[in-house]
Amino acid sequence: MKVTRTAVAGIVAAAVLITIGTSTASAEDEPTSENTSTDQPLRVLAAKAGIAFGTAVNMDAYNNDTTYRELIGQEFSSVTAENVMKWQLLEPQRGVYNWGPADQLVRVANENGQKVRGHTLIWHNQLPTWLTNGVASGEITPDELRQLLKNHIFTVMRHFKGKIHQWDVANEVIDDSGNLRNTIWLQNLGPSYIADAFRWARKADPDAALYLNDYNVEGPNAKADAYYALVKQLLADDVPVHGFGIQGHLGVQFGFWPASAVADNMKRFEALGLETAVTEADVRMIMPPDEDKLAAQARGYSTLVQGCLMAKRCRSFTVWGFTDKYSWVPGTFTGQGAANLLAEDFQPKPAYYAVQDDLARAGR
Repeated sequence: MKVTRTAVAGIVAAAVLITIGTSTASAEDEPTSENTSTDQPLRVLAAKAGIAFGTAVNMDAYNNDTTYRELIGQEFSSVTAENVMKWQLLEPQRGVYNWGPADQLVRVANENGQKVRGHTLIWHNQLPTWLTNGVASGEITPDELRQLLKNHIFTVMRHFKGKIHQWDVANEVIDDSGNLRNTIWLQNLGPSYIADAFRWARKADPDAALYLNDYNVEGPNAKADAYYALVKQLLADDVPVHGFGIQGHLGVQFGFWPASAVADNMKRFEALGLETAVTEADVRMIMPPDEDKLAAQARGYSTLVQGCLMAKRCRSFTVWGFTDKYSWVPGTFTGQGAANLLAEDFQPKPAYYAVQDDLARAGR
């Protein structure tokens, strides 16, 4: 199946001006109706623009849906495991790893000439129940928990050594107030667990780029400021942090930072020596969709893409799923959905064409 351009110029042009706080979307953020893309796949356009363009992959959908599988190979130059590299699925029983689905993704990526992003080594969600229950009961002590984390990082990274170019080492470690998130890791290991994790990851695979990754850090807010301070401290302590990942889970009802603010936020991390990436982009809306919401969604994607392209060291742009048919959003945000570039029937939405055009203009 080939995704092709349809008559969406009127819908995109109908986008209303969206603001966030005192930041106003500027002319640089406007999706365009100019056909600069000539219907080339996103991976081709992104390569010309100097970045990888990726998607999260649902392995059940991959194995059961031919159209889904074909589009992953056609449109994307990078893939991320949506779930199958998370601790809960990799080690459902203590000491017993299930490598099959993750190995399949890596093998398929190699066949398609795609890079792989590893997601994620440390998170406070999707942990195996044997781990969380053991900590809660006291059966697993803090010292043992630290050793389990170390063993997990070494085991996983050595299994995939040389096959994954970027790893989300620490995911969502700061809350929206700018404080370290009160998780099982912070409660039992203290704040040093972040530095420990990066040092262990570096020893396990010296060639992988090691990332901090979080949502709601597109612009220079309190949470992004806290990450900036954290990175400065980690680097001062000779901790091997290589990248900062901006997830980019947006909602049309909330508005968006302008592309220039996204780029400036990335650039300050890059000035510290880091590379950057958009790692999990989607733009949800209150259902049902209409022309205005779809136009606003196109603007949201466009601001993230343009922000990445305006930054100097943004290496990749990854959407968190590409079709509404398999989106995580409806199951998480009641009454919301339609967050992806393609509709449930795999037809492209205005956002798809906005991204096409942004990449095409950057690659000219």
